[in-house]
Amino acid sequence: MLTLSSDFGTPYPAAMKGVLLSNTDARLVDVSHEFPRQDVRTAAFWLRELLPYFPPAVHLVVVDPGVGTDRAALVVRAGDHALVGPDNGVLVPAARRLADGNDIEAFVIADDEAESSTFHGRDVFAPAAAAVHEAGIDSVESLDRCTPADGIEELSFPEPTHRDDAIAGEVLVVDGFGNAITNVPGEVLDDSFGDSITVNDERAPVERSYAHVVSGERLVTVGSHENVELAVNRGRGERAFDVAVGDPVVLTDV
Repeated sequence: MLTLSSDFGTPYPAAMKGVLLSNTDARLVDVSHEFPRQDVRTAAFWLRELLPYFPPAVHLVVVDPGVGTDRAALVVRAGDHALVGPDNGVLVPAARRLADGNDIEAFVIADDEAESSTFHGRDVFAPAAAAVHEAGIDSVESLDRCTPADGIEELSFPEPTHRDDAIAGEVLVVDGFGNAITNVPGEVLDDSFGDSITVNDERAPVERSYAHVVSGERLVTVGSHENVELAVNRGRGERAFDVAVGDPVVLTDV
């Protein structure tokens, strides 16, 4: 299996699929091509949440605002999976989760002969992903390894901080439904369901699902990602709570 993820929208993914289908008979599965344009952190968050549900696969990931620069092109081996994409941190959170506590290994793909300096998804990453799929994940050993001294671009998500009866976090992403997903772990709400808490100085009910409040009402809940999210039943949480990606979220009385 070979998955594809990008911020390309349409029609560019078709070119990558054409290259893949010319070089492998792998089953192709789209994860998403609608990640926010050039937003490495948001793509990294969703890949970390989604890719672990796949069986062993090669994952082609192209969210690459540095295309054509001296950023490296990588294959990252993580357990029984391989991730192919740019060295800008987008691969790392998913790779660490797929590795399940084991080390991840990174290898450099040559990209100096790419036909285009603006479409490495087609000219560099797709051929590399097809080659890894056909030869097997262990074939990456034939590539130049990134040593610890070389390093790869790391990407991590901020941790919430605790103070007295409050927890200070931030909005990591906003999903397509308008749910503002924070970096606060859902377990902090374990004793608050059916009650209410203060979110940035305003009270809101804490419920286990959206339909526990009437349509249009705000709520605080725990999403499938196991993080606290700010939501509205049949509405947009980021508007109702007046927050955006990167904004602080302070939960009080939790």
